[in-house]
Amino acid sequence: MHRTRVYALLIDAPAAEAERAAAFWSSALGVPAEPDPDEDQFTILHGALPGLAAVVQAVDDAPRYHLDIETDDVEAETARLLALGASEVARWLECRVLRAPGGHLLCVVPIHSDPEFFAAHSRVWP
Repeated sequence: MHRTRVYALLIDAPAAEAERAAAFWSSALGVPAEPDPDEDQFTILHGALPGLAAVVQAVDDAPRYHLDIETDDVEAETARLLALGASEVARWLECRVLRAPGGHLLCVVPIHSDPEFFAAHSRVWP
């Protein structure tokens, strides 16, 4: 048994445009943008989506959006999504990058939320 919840909406922008993209989304949504002190490819849009993290991510690829699903068991959640038809694209640190049917990317990540918030808002899977 494991638990999951949608943790974040990421706005992926080509690295050369990421700073401008973060400034745009910060202004467009009326929220502050703050570089992540631990991972320089991320800029956090504080308060943009209540209950979810909103983040601009610098990528070496085309612009797109993707979801991060946080879980207390990355391996079990990855296996569950693969069984539903996703395919694994890459691994980064403890995270798994998957492609869902239809072509959209998503990441399976360890819990980033406050543990009590995660427990209150996550789904339980067998």
